[in-house]
Amino acid sequence: MSIVRVYSIVDSTKMYEYVDDGRPKQGGVKDVYFSPKREYVVAFFREKQDTNQKERIKKIVTLYHENIKKGNASGYYLNDIFRWPYDAVEKNGLIGVIVPIYKSDFFFTKGYQMHTTLVGGEKVGKWFTSPSFRNKQFPFNLDKSELGDWSSYLFISLNIVRGIKKMHQMGLAHSDLSYNNILVDPITKSANIIDLDGLVVPGMFPPEVIGTADFIAPEVLKTKHLLLTDPNRVLPNQKTDLHALAVLLYMYLLRRHPLRGGKIWDIDSDRDEIMAMGERALFIEHPDNDKNRVNINQLSKWDNFWGDPAKVPYTILGPYLIDLMNRALIDGLHNPLLRPMANEWEAALLKTIDILLECVNPHCSEKWFVFDNTSKPTCPFCGEKIQHSVPIIDIYSKNRDGVWKLENHRILASDKKALHKWHISKNVINNENLTEEDKEEVAVINYDGIQWILTNKSVLGMKDMSDQVDVLIGGKVVLQHDKKILMSAEEGGKLLYVTMV
Repeated sequence: MSIVRVYSIVDSTKMYEYVDDGRPKQGGVKDVYFSPKREYVVAFFREKQDTNQKERIKKIVTLYHENIKKGNASGYYLNDIFRWPYDAVEKNGLIGVIVPIYKSDFFFTKGYQMHTTLVGGEKVGKWFTSPSFRNKQFPFNLDKSELGDWSSYLFISLNIVRGIKKMHQMGLAHSDLSYNNILVDPITKSANIIDLDGLVVPGMFPPEVIGTADFIAPEVLKTKHLLLTDPNRVLPNQKTDLHALAVLLYMYLLRRHPLRGGKIWDIDSDRDEIMAMGERALFIEHPDNDKNRVNINQLSKWDNFWGDPAKVPYTILGPYLIDLMNRALIDGLHNPLLRPMANEWEAALLKTIDILLECVNPHCSEKWFVFDNTSKPTCPFCGEKIQHSVPIIDIYSKNRDGVWKLENHRILASDKKALHKWHISKNVINNENLTEEDKEEVAVINYDGIQWILTNKSVLGMKDMSDQVDVLIGGKVVLQHDKKILMSAEEGGKLLYVTMV
């Protein structure tokens, strides 16, 4: 074991150290070494990079890193969303990047696979898209406490979406977005996008790879036989990122692949793969085309719940996500211009989080589900019905003419449900730019076993419009059918209207 010193190729006055024990941690194209105090890693490309690629890497660790540091919510992106390389070094002609170490949340603390411990291993996103791992009878010792509940994956999806949104805003494309390049922690409901030294700068640097199987866009596969110089060849870009993003979200929320059905397109397996994911790609749950439905006889016994769309259809995702899944996996599957943008996924996920219902079955592994807009909500994961009345809260805001208008946004009450500034005022938007003050609870909903109660924690000017009574700070309102509550008297204040289900 030895300590090796290397110098930055961006600033020769900077020196980094790493521990070389002869057994580096190996990724797809890089060898990874830890610094002595495990503050960062040095990841060397195994193949020599040409001049163009060196320049690309330099821009990623300088120009684009600085852009994030100077932009809004820089701490959020650099600490919670990305593991962004911040310097580059060279040794024996090989380029390496300096990357901050992952948070401890992204390493397993329990579990083993085939008598090999998982402890200390990275929580690579692929672990958490498999239907088998959700099956309690599956002979695999990934500790169930590591899996989180279904709501965990909505927040994980939100982090991923915001990361892609930020990249695209900077003019970058990931080019190889997949579950292999994301770390997730369902316990803290967080995600980190990694391996960012391969980012594509459209119009400047061509991509190094075309992507990872399962996530390559159909138009890329369809034209992969063409020369790189052919104008008809499609290489990874922001639109192909949006295809991979939709596939990722579908897999995290439904634990199966949206295009891998039972249809065989060619007897040659390689050709069949290219057709199934490329020119003949077809959504397995396409409402008007059943050619690629999942063949349940081909499912393993461990996959027969999540793997079968008839048992857990994508319609359980709720109206906001269903709409975007249709646009991504039907309309936009072969027309990249129709794919939803990352900010659209962000808005849909936030609205979906607000219509989650808590399952009343204490043994339900998923614990939360999206309100199905019926009078008797039923958990799609365990079949338990909600036995008590639940308030549905529709949100209204004033338009320019001073008329109250229904927003395409509602809230499902759950015990200890927090309301925030973006729930009470249209002047505050729920995004990564929120201040700590903006994130504070301004009101909370509780269920006492008999009735639902909203408590005003800090809002001035809240008023029960049904009874024409001011709701002072610390005051309470019982949520009943047809109850109307003005959440704030300030400009932009919203009106809540309650319907009991």
